[in-house]
Amino acid sequence: MGAGIAQLAARSGANTFLFDPIPEALQRGAEKVREGFEKEADRGRLSADEAAAGAGRLQTVDELAAFAACELVIEAVPERLELKHELYRQLSEIVSEKCVLASNTSSLLVTAIAAAASKPERVVGMHFFNPAPVMRLLEVIAGEQSSEQALALAHATGEAMGKTVIRAKDGPGFLVNRCNRPFGLEALRLLQERIADIETIDRIVRMEGGFRMGPFELMDLVGIDTGLEISKSFYEQSFGEPRWRPSPITARYVAAGRYGRKTGRGYYDYSSDPYRPPDPDPDPDPPARADAKMQPALDGVLGRILCQVINECAFALGEGVGSAQDIDTGMVLGLNYPRGPLAWADEIGLDQVLSALDGLWEKYREERYRGAPELRRLVHTGRLGRHTGAGFFEYSD
Repeated sequence: MGAGIAQLAARSGANTFLFDPIPEALQRGAEKVREGFEKEADRGRLSADEAAAGAGRLQTVDELAAFAACELVIEAVPERLELKHELYRQLSEIVSEKCVLASNTSSLLVTAIAAAASKPERVVGMHFFNPAPVMRLLEVIAGEQSSEQALALAHATGEAMGKTVIRAKDGPGFLVNRCNRPFGLEALRLLQERIADIETIDRIVRMEGGFRMGPFELMDLVGIDTGLEISKSFYEQSFGEPRWRPSPITARYVAAGRYGRKTGRGYYDYSSDPYRPPDPDPDPDPPARADAKMQPALDGVLGRILCQVINECAFALGEGVGSAQDIDTGMVLGLNYPRGPLAWADEIGLDQVLSALDGLWEKYREERYRGAPELRRLVHTGRLGRHTGAGFFEYSD
């Protein structure tokens, strides 16, 4: 990630310093940046001269003191709070008081990281999505003490890098990763209840939902062990929020060493290629198929997953973690959703979504299925979606 971010910075026209305390890692990072520029030139994204100029703006440095004149420092060190604290203490003694310190963390609270800085108000989150030079999204995260000046600089830097920038408030998973939690967790619940098997759930999500990958394929790609640690972190940081309770299925897979693609076995067996049969040919009537994707059966496999994702987005919206537009933009650009969940909900009808959630709550009597207050408020005020002219968004047509 560090090399990818450095490539973005140099490409944007900024003089860029790259540091790593391990000399071999520093050289590997610099080489990755150069290779990245070469690939962009080969693919026609940059001219040969632009790629050479970008690579020329990168300079490797062997000590943190080289950052003294920087206006922005972005760290991508391993996700260990004590390691980040030590780095921020050192940087606070080196850079100017106006320098913004940004963390690329995806799992730690920005507020907790900022506690080690002499001026926590200048610490923000800049969460790039992997691979950083390719993915179009950047989350800028406000810690409890982050100043608007620091956030504005991070935002402007992201735009200069060619990113679509969304704003999020500090909290577990920030905005995009938080809103996506039910995509995997509800699929695991369906599997646990033996409503459908892994292959069927994934195929329905791909074929009927329009997703590029099913939830189990995605969990294999990320790493089931990584996903379990993220689930534990969410659950602990929220002091036991039922919506984020880890699944015992993932714990069993991790105990068996089946971590996903990286170990050759996860929810799928990757010893052969392809690891699954191809999907059937799509419906020859694209308009009808598109309508079906917008109006899934809310009591089927796909409907449960989608309603839980919409509900989590509504919780995040109501808690002020991000705006409705930023939520939908983040889910589309950061996670390749076929459309924004909140706009999707407006097409379905918010009363229908809430009714499906209330039905699940009546069936299971579990807090994980409670409807978000914001969703319930919109329904009670008659903002039911596009057909009423307003839902999560306003409509004039």
